[in-house]
Amino acid sequence: MDTRVCRLHAPHDIRIETLPLEGPGPGEVLVAVGAGGICGSDLHYYHDGGFGPVRVREPIVLGHEAAGTVIALGAGVTGLAEGQMVALNPSHPCGSCLYCQQGMFNHCLEMRFRGSAMRFPHEQGLFRDRIVIGAQQCLPVAEGISLTQAACSEPLAVCLHARRIAGDLTGKSVLVTGAGPIGSLCAAAAAEGGAAEVVVTDLQDRPLEVALQMGATRIVNIARDPAAMEPYGADKGQFDVVFECSAAAPAIGQAIATLRPRGILVQVGVAGETPVPLNLIVGKEIQVRGTHRFHPEFADAVAAIGSGRIDVRPMVTATYPLEDAQEAFEAAGDRSRAVKVHLSFEAA
Repeated sequence: MDTRVCRLHAPHDIRIETLPLEGPGPGEVLVAVGAGGICGSDLHYYHDGGFGPVRVREPIVLGHEAAGTVIALGAGVTGLAEGQMVALNPSHPCGSCLYCQQGMFNHCLEMRFRGSAMRFPHEQGLFRDRIVIGAQQCLPVAEGISLTQAACSEPLAVCLHARRIAGDLTGKSVLVTGAGPIGSLCAAAAAEGGAAEVVVTDLQDRPLEVALQMGATRIVNIARDPAAMEPYGADKGQFDVVFECSAAAPAIGQAIATLRPRGILVQVGVAGETPVPLNLIVGKEIQVRGTHRFHPEFADAVAAIGSGRIDVRPMVTATYPLEDAQEAFEAAGDRSRAVKVHLSFEAA
C-alpha cells in the first residue's frame, strides 16, 4: 500500500510524492485523510525553512490540522469503526515525563507533534491521503459535520486553551489583535464564552470580514483608521482581556495601552525578540499570560464544532486539491484574500 504526501524539501520546494505505507498495528487505525488546513507554522517552513531555532533539516511531510475517514482497524482498537469520520489530533505526549506527571501534557518533554521539525528526525505530518495513526488520536465527528469543519478542530483547540488561560470571560470586554485563523477563532471562542464585547483589529479587510462572521462585535482596520482605537485607551484602558494573535510589536503595544488596570494579556502569537512597553505593564499591573498548544481542548473543539456552538465554516476561504499544494501555500500566505486555506485529498 502507498500514500501520496505533500513533502517539503527546501523553502518553496514542495513535492507531491508517493511513499510506502504499512497497515495499522495494534492500537492503530488506517485513515483516509479528507481535508487538511495550512497553518502559519506550515507557511514558515514553506517560505523560510523554519522559524526561530526550528529548522527543516530533512524532507518533511507538513500538516497538523486534518480530518479523515477510518478505513481499517488494528488489533485491539475499540470505540472506532470503519467508515467513521474522525478529527486527527497531531499531539502525542509521552504520558510519563515530569510535566505529563503533573498534568501539563502540552509541555511534554518528549512530545511527538505531527508535522513538526522541532525534533530530529522530524515528526512527519498529516498532509497525505492515507495515514496510520494511534486510535487515541482519532476523535469521532458528529453527524452532519464535514471533514473540512472537523479539520479546524486543531486550531480551535489552540484558541480554547487560550480562553482557559484567560479565565472566565462572562460579561467581559475583549480585544483580539490579528484576524488570521487563530484571531478569528479566538473571537469565536470569546463570544461563545460569554464576552459582552469582542473587538478585532487587523491591517486587512478580508480577515476582518471573516472575524465579524465568527463572533466579533466590532472590527477595526488599523491601517486605514488607526485613530479608531484611541477611545479604548481612555481612563487607563477599557478592555478586560486581550488575545494578542499577531506577535507584532505595534499590536502588543496597543493591546497593553488599551487594557484596563489589572487586565489580562494572553499572548497567543509567537515571534522572536519583541519590544514591549514594560512601564505600562508595571504601571497598570497588567497580567501577561502565555498560551501553548492544548490538551483536553482538542476534544472540546471537536464537540464545539459538532454541536454547532462554534461555526468554523466562514474561516475556510479556499480549498485546493493536493496536486495544487504549491498554489495553495502561495494563496495561504496572501492575507489580502485568504484566511484559512485547505488541501483536499483523494477519497477512500
